[in-house]
Amino acid sequence: MSIFIKQIILNKFRNITPHEVYEYAHNYGFSITRQQAFDIATYVSTNRINPFEQKERDKMLKDLSKITDSETAAKANQLFHELIKSYGLEHLFQ
Repeated sequence: MSIFIKQIILNKFRNITPHEVYEYAHNYGFSITRQQAFDIATYVSTNRINPFEQKERDKMLKDLSKITDSETAAKANQLFHELIKSYGLEHLFQ
């Protein structure tokens, strides 16, 4: 079952649109521009980051801070962990 869930997460992660990034950001209280949303979606879809590995998430957040800023990246990281916990998926993320 966890392989199936991971595949769903990876599929969504790699196929996210700039519009979705922008909408999610504003729904969760982030302030980003449409250009930043485009840059984030492009980054996620072109870089094969494995979000299930801590080392790769750290790299992604470092790169995200270059696209936006360090405060936004830290807030995104905090939200990521809250969402993982709220859905009971901690066991999938190392």
